[in-house]
Amino acid sequence: MTTSTPGFVGRRLTEGRRARGISATDLAGIVGVSVQSISKYENGHQSPQLDVMHTIASALNMPRSYFLRPFGREDSKPVFWRGRLSAPPAMRERAAVRLEWMKEVVDYVASYFELPPLDVPEISVPNIDSVGLDFLEDAALAIRDHWSIRPGPMPDAIEKMETNGILVSRIHVGAEKLDAFSQWSDQFDVPFVVLSRDKASAVRQRFDALHELAHIVLHQSVSQKRLNDRASYKAIEKQADRLAGCLLLPAQQFTEELYAPSLDGFLSLKERWGASVGTMIMRSRALDILDDEEARRMWINYNRRGWRNSEPLDGKLEKERPHMIRRSFELLMSEGVQSASEIMDALPFPAMDLEEIADLEPGTLTGQKESRAAPVLKDEFRQGNVVSMFSRKRP
Repeated sequence: MTTSTPGFVGRRLTEGRRARGISATDLAGIVGVSVQSISKYENGHQSPQLDVMHTIASALNMPRSYFLRPFGREDSKPVFWRGRLSAPPAMRERAAVRLEWMKEVVDYVASYFELPPLDVPEISVPNIDSVGLDFLEDAALAIRDHWSIRPGPMPDAIEKMETNGILVSRIHVGAEKLDAFSQWSDQFDVPFVVLSRDKASAVRQRFDALHELAHIVLHQSVSQKRLNDRASYKAIEKQADRLAGCLLLPAQQFTEELYAPSLDGFLSLKERWGASVGTMIMRSRALDILDDEEARRMWINYNRRGWRNSEPLDGKLEKERPHMIRRSFELLMSEGVQSASEIMDALPFPAMDLEEIADLEPGTLTGQKESRAAPVLKDEFRQGNVVSMFSRKRP
């Protein structure tokens, strides 16, 4: 009788370990085997014994069936990391795993639903090194026109992207500088965007989403080699930042409403335009509303007010949420097509991670939603006529 694990997929161990941010050395110590054994498991040269397999699954908080799930075809196109130069490599690896899990979730959802067709405007970029502000202003207007976005503030950015076939998820990244990332998948031939949940600011998350949209529209042909070059990477990131600013704050309408290029003047426009004060400073400098010295002084005052980490209204404005994957799961369960347990059998990832990728409320798939305290009506009022305070008409 064999005590090994038939069908064990070594790459799943590597993936699961990276998802938890655990090194091979640390995992070996937790499990009680040698580092060489972990390496052999991951390389497919050896399968763990059943008891070791159970210990690994427990240590990584993964279902045992996860390690038996085959891999699909890998994508060859590069991932655009926002904060690539400053984010720890282990955090990028951890986030990259969620991107791969998201693709598997989308593949599952697409077997039941017709997802919105991809409709990304085609903008010819003749030479990525010569892209200037005028080109980006025109590109922003072309995107807005293609998606029938009226002049003025940008509507829900995530909803607009999902409606046009771009798939969006949000995760806890765990790295301050890793705000978002995206990849145009050649496996699915659609772009995937992953945003960080770690920021409390709705407007900064919104900017991050449009920054990734800029990569999708402008940088389809950029190679991994170009991204590995520090100078090229910085130039490409700057282009994405500028296009996001153009999309959020179109030159004509923004300047018409800006009565005072000051911190308080920008703040008064923040809620209506869904853009941070910091974004407005950068946009005003790009439009020559501020010169270099004025912008420098404004940044100094911005930092003195403590707005670098948190601006006023950051906690008040509600974050935009992806809905495509979440609504798909909800429909599968509400229509009786698939139960929560059947979904988790088909997608044997940790329930907590699956709920996060799908933007479901915690406990949706496990039936362990947190109960909220609620008042209980006294017995003497249960059968009587209860008058609601909201039913009275105002004089």
